[in-house]
Amino acid sequence: MKAIAMVLIIVGLIGLAYGGVRWTQRDTVVDFGPVEITQNKTRSVPLPPVAGAVCLVAGLVLMASRRHA
Repeated sequence: MKAIAMVLIIVGLIGLAYGGVRWTQRDTVVDFGPVEITQNKTRSVPLPPVAGAVCLVAGLVLMASRRHA
């Protein structure tokens, strides 16, 4: 339960601070012997601020309930 609570807190903070998770992925477009052409693609998983707040509160509630149990 503690691990789930920590994940929820981290996801909630990322959702509130950044609005989601973004990363860059490099794809090979052409690979013809010594010639290689790559393309950078930016991928993202949007997370609305409301969902981030719900995750953060749920994680904090789980952490608090485990301390008193």
